[in-house]
Amino acid sequence: MKLTWYGHSAFRVEVGDARILIDPFLSGNPSWGKSWEQAAEGVTHVLLTHGHDDHIGDSVAILRKTGAMLVANFEICMYLVGKGVSDKVINPGNHGGTVDCGGFTTTFVNALHSSSAGGPGGANTYLGNPAGLVLHFPDERTLYHMGDTDIFSDMALINELHEPKIGIVPIGDRFTMGGAVAALACRRFFGFETVIPCHYGTFPIIDQTAERFVEGLEGSGVDVVLPQIGVAKEI
Repeated sequence: MKLTWYGHSAFRVEVGDARILIDPFLSGNPSWGKSWEQAAEGVTHVLLTHGHDDHIGDSVAILRKTGAMLVANFEICMYLVGKGVSDKVINPGNHGGTVDCGGFTTTFVNALHSSSAGGPGGANTYLGNPAGLVLHFPDERTLYHMGDTDIFSDMALINELHEPKIGIVPIGDRFTMGGAVAALACRRFFGFETVIPCHYGTFPIIDQTAERFVEGLEGSGVDVVLPQIGVAKEI
């Protein structure tokens, strides 16, 4: 599995013939600082955890250009169709459901957060409940992108049902759990082999480093990977 982090929660995952973008907040992402075209080259799937602008990001432009499959909840799928995305590319689901993405499956699981779209002074559009996404591959370890979330005890059920070995974990505090709590979640509820922290360092208002997360997992035996932004890494 090849994984590329673009800052915030945006990742590219390459497994077999699949080229997957998760939460492609790219052109407006100060950590990436570039357009979306490079990250979206050859993309086959766009997966969205929830509807905030810093997660939907450049999805409309990417989907219209590439014809990639959109995997998201029903509300987000319909919202993006209203923005010009073809209804032929959507693959909607919701909590507890698993969808076949061709070469892998995606299961929608809980996340403690919110989900809407709208600018300052305007009415927000409800975009369903936020989710984490569990990706099962035939010949690779299972990947769990937590989306934006706090710790919650039913993470234990996610581990029991799916046994994810690779975790993408938000750690930036304020809008998600902070590093120490995120480390506790990984220790208490999961059997991860590898974890990649995200949702930090993007904006001054959230934590700037992964230091507390790394410290919280010292001695756990979990491999904490801190990838360079825009640099593909074999996981």
